[in-house]
Order: sequence, then C-alpha cells, then structure tokens
Amino acid sequence: MRALGLRGSVVLTGLFVAAAAVDSGTGSAWAQVRPEAPGSMPVVRLGEPRIAPLPETEWTDEQRALVERYAPQVRIGNGFRTMLRVPELVEAVMPFAIYTTIDSSLAPRDRALLVLRAAWLCQSEAIWAEQAVLARAVGVTPTELHRVAAGPDAAGWDPFEATLLRLADELYRNSSVRDEVWEALAARYDLYHLVDAVMAVNETTLVAMLYNSWGVQPDESAQARFPADVPYRLAVPEPEPPLTEPRVAPLEGEGIRVRRTFARHPEMQAARAGQSGYVNRISPLTPYFRELLILRIGWNCQAVYEWAKHVGSVGRARDHGLEPRRIALGPDAGWDEFEAAHVRAADEIYRDGIIGDETWATLAARYDTREMMSVVMTVANYRLVSMSLNALGVQPQPTDELFPDVAIP
Repeated sequence: MRALGLRGSVVLTGLFVAAAAVDSGTGSAWAQVRPEAPGSMPVVRLGEPRIAPLPETEWTDEQRALVERYAPQVRIGNGFRTMLRVPELVEAVMPFAIYTTIDSSLAPRDRALLVLRAAWLCQSEAIWAEQAVLARAVGVTPTELHRVAAGPDAAGWDPFEATLLRLADELYRNSSVRDEVWEALAARYDLYHLVDAVMAVNETTLVAMLYNSWGVQPDESAQARFPADVPYRLAVPEPEPPLTEPRVAPLEGEGIRVRRTFARHPEMQAARAGQSGYVNRISPLTPYFRELLILRIGWNCQAVYEWAKHVGSVGRARDHGLEPRRIALGPDAGWDEFEAAHVRAADEIYRDGIIGDETWATLAARYDTREMMSVVMTVANYRLVSMSLNALGVQPQPTDELFPDVAIP
C-alpha cells in the first residue's frame, strides 16, 4: 500500500529564499524573491472582523438551507456565518472540513492532535476554540491541550504523537515533510492514514487562513482559549531536497497526476473536490488574477508540479497575459499597484497566515466582499494543494516547464 519517496542529488532551480534578485537583462534590482518562512515572525491577529458574520435576519432561503444541512455536524458560529455570505464557499469548504475533523480514517485522538497543532501554528483562536471542544470529547486532557501548544518537544508525548506534531510543524513551515517523519508515520499508518494525516493539517491551515484574513473571532460562548502562558515557537529542520519519486504513486490512466494521486484515496478526493472547483469554476476572480495568485503561492511553497501545471496545460498563464518569471521575482517586479497587491496577498498569507491591512485595503478598494473572500480562498486552497503535492511527491512530467532561473546576487 505504501510507496516511500526517494531523493535525488539535484535541487530544482529556484529553491532558495533570497533578500533580492537582479534581472540579468537590465541589471535592475528586484525586491525579495520569496517571503520569509511561515512562523518566522510574530503576527498580531485581528481583534474584530473585516467581514462580519451574516445575521440570521439577513439569511436567504438558500442560506437557511445550508444552515439546516450542516447544523447537525458543525457549529453554526462566527466562522460558518461569515462563510455564509458566499453560499458556494460553504458548499466548497464544509464537506472537506467535516471530513478532516470528523470522518477521516485517523483515530479521533490522532486527528485532534493534528488539527489543534495546525490551529496553533496558524494562530487561529477561532479554530482552536471550536476544535478543543471536540478534542476533549475524544479524551484529550487539558494538560495535553497545553502540551499541543508547547509542541512536539514538550515532555510527555509518546514518540508517535510527537511525530504527528512534527508533521504539522514541517508542513506549515516548509510545505514539505522530511523522510524521517514520513517513514516514522508509515511504520504505523497505511496509505489512507498517511494521506488523511497530511490533509488534516493542510485543511486546518486553509480554514485558518480564511478565518484570519476575514477576521473571524471566537464565538462569545467559546470556553476554550489559547494557553496564555505558552509563547509561540516553531523549531523545524531545514527542508530536504525535493522528492524525485512519488511517495504515493498515481493510479495508471489518463488525466493529470495530482488527480490520479488523490484518486488513491477516493473518499478523501470526493470530499475535497469542491474547493479547487470553487477557485477554478465559480470564483468571480478573472483568470489573470486567479493564476497570478496560484502561481505565486506555488512558488512560495516550491511546489514544482503546481507551478508547471498552472504555467502549462491547467492554468495557461501566458494565455492570460502573465509572465511566469515575473511572478517568481515578486511584488516589486514592475507590477501596477493592484497587481502587486495580489502578489503581496499570496506572500503575506504564506508567511503570516493573514493578508496585511495595507494589502487588504488596496484590494478592497476595487473588490467587493465576494471577491475579497475569493482572493483568500484562492491562495489558501493552493497552499493546501502545494503542501499536499510536496508531501505526497507528485512529480512533474519531463515536458513540463519547471521553475524559472532567477539570478541571485
């Protein structure tokens, strides 16, 4: 059932974090090529909503039907009622959020530890407040909740549970997983458990980025809060070179490799499908700005397969007027103010888990609420996709266009 990845000695062009880059044709200096790593600096979360939860008095029949559908499984709190402003987003996000927090193949305790650690890493107090209640219901004690915040090196974890927390830390910081962590999980987990463990972290990260950027606050009735005495710390080894063979081999047949890889776990794939479907078929963003956001977050995460497909046959970036190398060079590579704000949005969500105030204001001056929510969803979804591609080892094809050669002084 398992295929453990192999690593080559060649690092793909472009795998670096740099303070500046130089255009070899003009000699002009460009700003930072990739942002600093996630969790590398403290970030203050919003104390009030940017997008307010939708009051029940304003619900349409469609929105009331969604509440009735999901109320048996999830809390209809601030997060749900904010997402309710775009009903198609509810239908895209909630099935996979429910799958990863309630229905996946993982033991409930394992799942709770992964989700809580990801919520802590993203500093989403709203998700922590929701998920701590579920964790307590499956036997996670108050002492262990405190220990989740303290991280994998805190005294008291058994080795496997510490490895689960390291999986979350590495996915969040590096958008990838070292062989040592993967193999330790694979000693106990089958393919379905491995994929579900990755997706528990990645989906929680997605929802946290939505909540953080929209300013979702914990419900007034929430009892669980972050442990006040645990400082934010994230100590993760440097990422290993990219995988050169898949850890989870795609099914044989036609279609792109990511779809055939996810098809190894049909229940997971079915629950997740609506998220990318929203971004690519329902979102009001133009193809130009959609692909700009997707490629920038793929570059930041160094997800070469995602980059290749959105430059190539899936996203067709150049057909929409985008030059991929310019996207890699970052927000100061000659964009106009509105374009640069999209690049910064992808950078800030990647690094901080939230769009900064200045960038938000620039985008909101031209975008309505639905479009603003879709900007965040586009980046958050493809952050999830990037982390998943890297962890599972989905490989580009020999004919794919890989990362551009960006000169570094």
